[in-house]
Amino acid sequence: MNKPPLGTGAKPPVALIAGPTASGKSDLAVDLAQLLEREGRRGVVINADSAQVYADLQILSARPDEADMRGVEHRLFGSWDGAQPCSAADWANAAKREIADIHAQGAVPILCGGTGLYLRTLLDGIAPVPPIDPSVREDVRAMAQADARAALEAEDPPAAAGIAPADMARTARALEVVRSTGRPLATWQSRKVGGIGEGIELHPLVLLPDREWLYQRCDARFEIMMETGAVAEVDTLLARNIDPSLPVMRAIGVREISSFLQGELSRDQAITAGQTSTRQYAKRQYTWFRHQPPETWPRADNNRIVLEDVFVSLFRKNG
Repeated sequence: MNKPPLGTGAKPPVALIAGPTASGKSDLAVDLAQLLEREGRRGVVINADSAQVYADLQILSARPDEADMRGVEHRLFGSWDGAQPCSAADWANAAKREIADIHAQGAVPILCGGTGLYLRTLLDGIAPVPPIDPSVREDVRAMAQADARAALEAEDPPAAAGIAPADMARTARALEVVRSTGRPLATWQSRKVGGIGEGIELHPLVLLPDREWLYQRCDARFEIMMETGAVAEVDTLLARNIDPSLPVMRAIGVREISSFLQGELSRDQAITAGQTSTRQYAKRQYTWFRHQPPETWPRADNNRIVLEDVFVSLFRKNG
């Protein structure tokens, strides 16, 4: 008979280690799994990173290899082909299945990643927005950003207030929702469904290391990627002639290395561009994780973390 999952209450436990790229999440997730193993329980790491889901991006996404996994089971890493986009809803549905299976085995799921939208969709659910009328979508997507912005400010002022003026994607989404459904985006977002947050005992940790240390890690890692197969990885990806608008083609490093392969950038220029893009991405993630998760979620610099202290309630057996 499987042992019940660890935790302090009746709800099954889920651990979460989140934070910006290059912050050391993957190593800590494996460390936590090994600590659980020493306590007589199994931990299974579940990917929550939107680049690491793609099989095509082993190197550029810094996906853990067998050595990095250190014998710990990992799931949803490299599970999607690049030609098939993985939306937040797609990932959340897959993660729910994996979490349920891991709990059924008496083990502890350990979510690990830096894609806030994935985590928010899994925990809080998704707004049940009906399918957008194709004609509405076509009209909205054909609008210039300035025109779409002006229309949104007139038709859904609260949504416009929360979207940066230059953010075309979110502007178009909010405008097409209000035009197609007749209801503002906030109305739908207040009715989110499908989240698992209320049904689990969450044990979160957000990594927010020193920024300069993080940026140095980003720079060093991209240079190492260039030296250890990232160029060949992108060359193979380009040979597939995948739609350039798909997420896998917009992953950090793909555009920069593509420019190098096409002779538009020198190798050094491609490295510099890739490092800059990585730092900018890390900065956006850092800001998101600093402000968006609940204040009750612990934030820590991973250079000063004692996992047994952070996850003390996870190691407390029921009853």
